[in-house]
Amino acid sequence: MRIPFTLQRLDHVVLRVRNIAAMQAFYCDVLGCTVERRQDDIGLLQLRAGDSLIDLVDVAGELGRQGGATPGAEGHNMDHLCVQALPFDRAAIEAHLRAHGVELGEFGSRYGALGQGPSQYLFDPEGNRVELKGPPAG
Repeated sequence: MRIPFTLQRLDHVVLRVRNIAAMQAFYCDVLGCTVERRQDDIGLLQLRAGDSLIDLVDVAGELGRQGGATPGAEGHNMDHLCVQALPFDRAAIEAHLRAHGVELGEFGSRYGALGQGPSQYLFDPEGNRVELKGPPAG
């Protein structure tokens, strides 16, 4: 049977978070997202990340309580999210992240949606691993 649709891009990622203000500051002030929509009555903050959204769900809010236990050291709310970062100047990216006190992870060449290319892992204030992905090598 033929699939009646074609996937286009990552639409959104939903993170269950303990401190929505700290997470908003990180994703907006450090990574450059903008606030798209806020629904405080259910504990949802949607951030624009290029063509995609990063949704922050407060674990103490209506939506967050539906997800069970709070994420912590024993279990995360996801493995990682990856966003393309252009231009990809490793030194400039590292300097920017360090200036904001961001914990850096491994740098390497990794495969992504557009092919093999540079990749920098980092961690947001709640320990979620984020990957900044550069363009394909060559």
